[in-house]
Amino acid sequence: LDSHEWARLEIDGNVTVGISEYAQDLLGDIVFVELPEIGLAINQGEEVAVVESVKAASEVYSPVGGKILEVNNKLEDSPEIVNSSPYEEGWFIKIKPSDKTELQSLLSPEEYSTNCED
Repeated sequence: LDSHEWARLEIDGNVTVGISEYAQDLLGDIVFVELPEIGLAINQGEEVAVVESVKAASEVYSPVGGKILEVNNKLEDSPEIVNSSPYEEGWFIKIKPSDKTELQSLLSPEEYSTNCED
């Protein structure tokens, strides 16, 4: 696997993005998260954030194209939330997707887990 982002389609039709439990575990203690500007238009697979840990810096790529609606400002002061709650409190960005069919190209959580075990 080249990429460890997750995408969740919310009931309002927007997509929340973060990094997986597996990714935060590989990175170790996260010390800094660089987030994009709100309103930025991005393509699927484009770099949207950088996460730095005590071990390494890693790019975060957008699982879908669209427009950045919101960023998780809590990560500015408390980047360690990504370690403690990668799927809930530790999300990175919310995107208004330009093409929801892009979500169909992503792995399911089960497929992702299987790939991480290999």
